[in-house]
Amino acid sequence: MKEKKIAVLGLGYVGLPLAVGLSSSYKIIGFDISLNRISQLIKGIDETLEIEKDRLKKCLKNNLRLTNNFEEISECNIFIATVPTPITKKKNPDFGPLKSVCNTISKILKKGDIVVFESTVYPGATEEICAPELEKNKLSLKSGVDFFLGYSPERVNPGDKVHTIDKIDKVVAGQNKKVEKILKDIYSKLTKGNIFIAKNIKVAEASKVIENAQRDINIAFINEVAKICNKLNISVFDVLKASSTKWNFLSFQPGLVGGHCIGVDPYYLSHKSKSLGIDPKVILSGRKTNDEMPTYLAKIINKITKTRSKILFLGITFKEDVPDLRNSKSFDLIKSLKNCKHKVYLHDPFVKDKKHKIIDFDSIKKYQFDGIVIAVPHKFYINKINKIKNFLKPDGFIFDIKGRLNLNSKDKINYWSL
Repeated sequence: MKEKKIAVLGLGYVGLPLAVGLSSSYKIIGFDISLNRISQLIKGIDETLEIEKDRLKKCLKNNLRLTNNFEEISECNIFIATVPTPITKKKNPDFGPLKSVCNTISKILKKGDIVVFESTVYPGATEEICAPELEKNKLSLKSGVDFFLGYSPERVNPGDKVHTIDKIDKVVAGQNKKVEKILKDIYSKLTKGNIFIAKNIKVAEASKVIENAQRDINIAFINEVAKICNKLNISVFDVLKASSTKWNFLSFQPGLVGGHCIGVDPYYLSHKSKSLGIDPKVILSGRKTNDEMPTYLAKIINKITKTRSKILFLGITFKEDVPDLRNSKSFDLIKSLKNCKHKVYLHDPFVKDKKHKIIDFDSIKKYQFDGIVIAVPHKFYINKINKIKNFLKPDGFIFDIKGRLNLNSKDKINYWSL
């Protein structure tokens, strides 16, 4: 492969930073099926807030080209797929987006091409699911013979401006040593971190899916501890502060666990586990605990507040300081509160669409609430807490789910947190 012509397919949280980062060293074509997404990016607008406008504009003037026409990436010989891997309503893996991107690539696949996947899957999926889809090409090309597979699990943490894609360690794997060498060369241009070559693709896939499953299990344990502390009338945050003084204590925080990674990936691992005849008790127990947190919190809020309370709900994205609503557990909590006949008003500085009936922050002052739920502690709320306190009735309660507020005794506010 004398010249690396790279296409990045899927320009979301993972694909866009990848395409931008690689464009410093290679000519990159970014592909996305959404014309609206492409149009916005060409204007320098990234709704995920991962890439700043000036940087995106600069890349577009140099080595980065964007399109929603797959024929424009037919000149490429390396295809990096970064599409989402969601779950179905029955919580089974949904390979629809992955099969779709494979179908797109298969139409333009040539002999000697390399197809790399960054999407989180269960061990074996790249060769068991993706390879057969790619082999449905016009030239009857075969995986591992005519074209080759690679895998490099994504490690993008939405909203994290410290562990960015240009600093983190990267795991890579390929069907043979030549592919490994090519991928190591490509990704070493992307990051100042180390490039770790996994023994094979299945190992690399497993390494990724257990990263998120491990976090899910650890957070579930802390959520369970939070319930115990609540019964003991002590703060789980005070307990964690004391425990963290031990050198090998793992730091995790309680709260709502949603999103398109931690709230989804354990189901990929458990699905594969069941197919192997292994009962994934620990994995599914952690998921069950975290899935039940919205109901647990709703019961507490309902118990503390009076009947048919007026509640201000702050933060509906899946985590702080990101605009992503996918699999946000805030919606489960909101639904439970509404089922208890409370009137719930929603606000989130990152959500602008009318679908969710977000009230304007400046107009909130005309209301007086029985309860304020800070579900997602965006910096926006932390910086405006003095103003937010004024939205509360004299006998109202603030429910600080993640315990991020620094209130002192002078505030004389009814306060609850996990």
